[in-house]
Amino acid sequence: MSMSFQVVRSVLCGLVASVGFLSVGGLCEFVQAEENQQWLSWRGPNRDSKIEGQAWPSTLTEANFKKVWSVPFGDSYSGPIVTSDSVFTTETIEGKERVTCVDRKTGETRWSKDWEGAMKVPFFAARNGSWIRATPVCDGQTLYVGGIRDVLVALDCKTGDEKWRLDFAEQFGKVPDFGMVCSPLIDGDDLYIQAGKGFHKLNKADGKIIWSSLGDNGDMMSSGAFSSPVIATIGDKRQLVVQTRSYLAGVDMTSGSKLWSKSIESFRGMNILTPTIWNQGIFTSSYGGRSLFLNVAGDTANAQWENKLEGYMSSPVVIDHYLYMHLRNKRFACIDLNEGKEAWITRPYGEYWSMVSNGEKILALDQAGKLRLIAHNPAEYQMLGELKITEEEAWAHIAVAGSEVVIRTQKSLQLYRWQD
Repeated sequence: MSMSFQVVRSVLCGLVASVGFLSVGGLCEFVQAEENQQWLSWRGPNRDSKIEGQAWPSTLTEANFKKVWSVPFGDSYSGPIVTSDSVFTTETIEGKERVTCVDRKTGETRWSKDWEGAMKVPFFAARNGSWIRATPVCDGQTLYVGGIRDVLVALDCKTGDEKWRLDFAEQFGKVPDFGMVCSPLIDGDDLYIQAGKGFHKLNKADGKIIWSSLGDNGDMMSSGAFSSPVIATIGDKRQLVVQTRSYLAGVDMTSGSKLWSKSIESFRGMNILTPTIWNQGIFTSSYGGRSLFLNVAGDTANAQWENKLEGYMSSPVVIDHYLYMHLRNKRFACIDLNEGKEAWITRPYGEYWSMVSNGEKILALDQAGKLRLIAHNPAEYQMLGELKITEEEAWAHIAVAGSEVVIRTQKSLQLYRWQD
C-alpha cells in the first residue's frame, strides 16, 4: 500500500458510502481491525497512543501475558514499528546505525541495513546516551528512518534496499547537538519532519523538500526539536501542530506558513511532549514550565487554563475528558481537561512512561521494565495489574498491535502476547 492506513480508511469508507454496495460500518470496522493489528508510527495510528474498538484483559499477570520471542540488539531509543508480518527496530553499534527487519512470528532476521551514524551528545546529557533516538514511520511499502546525525533514510520494507536519503546536516549546515529526535509524519504522498534547523515537508517518494518553515538559528538551547508533529483540524482548518524547543505553532499544510504560535516556557528548551489535541484545543506541558490548554482563534492562541504540573518526556493519553500524564516529579496524574484541575496524583512511579490506551484502560511501560495495566478512573488511581518484564532499561515507546505487545528494551526486542 502506498498510503497510510488513516488515508486508506477514509478513502474506502467514503467510496462505500457513495456506491452503497457494502455496509459502511462493516467495511470501516474491517479496516479499523486491520489497522489495530499494526503499529506504523510514533504513538500509533493517529499519534495519540489510542487504539479504538479493542477489548483488553481485565488484569495483567504472568498467566495471561506471555513472551513469544526475544532478540538481542544494540542501544536504541527508537520505538518498534509493527506491520502485519514484520517488526522493524534500530540500533547504534560500533559507530554505525542499523535498521533490522525481523519476522513478527519468530523474531528471525529478514534483513539489516546500516550506515555511518555516531555522535556524542553534550556532556550534561551524556546520561541519556549517544545513540539513535527517532522512531521510524512506515506506509506499508517504505520505512522512513531518522538517524541521529540528522539524516533521513527511506528503505524498502521487503528488501531493506535504500530508496533515497536526505542529509539535513549537510544541506542546512549543522548536526543537532542532541541528535535527531523527531519522528517523521506521513500524510498521503507527503512526509513532514522537524530537522535541519526547522520544519520541512517532503515528497515521500523521492525525499525532495517541498517547503521549509519555522526556521531557527541552530543554537544549542533552541534548535533540534525534541517533539514530533501531529495533524489536527482546528476551527475547520486542517493543519500541522508543531512543538519547537520554544513555542507551539500551527502550520499550513500547503504553504508551510505559520498560522499561529504560542511561546512555551521550559528549562533548556525541554519542550518534549507530542501536542495533544482535544475538543478543538491543544494541550502541552514542559520541563521547567507549566501545563497549558490552548484555544486557537484565527492567528492567536491563548491559554484556556494553566496548571503548575510539569510534564517531562512522557506524552499523555486522553480518555473522555480526562488526561493521564506521567510528570517530571515521577508521579502519575489525572487532569480534568474541562477545568484544568488534577483529579488525583500518585506517589512516584519511575522516571519515564510510554503509554497506550484502548479508551477504557491504559497500558504503561516504565524505563525500569515494569508494565502496568491501569483503569480509566478519575476517582482514584486504580492499577489492575503489574509485571516486571525485563531487567534492562526500556526508554523506547511501547507498541500494541492486536493481542501482541512489542517492547524495545535497551538491549533487546521482545514480543509478548496477552489474552483473558
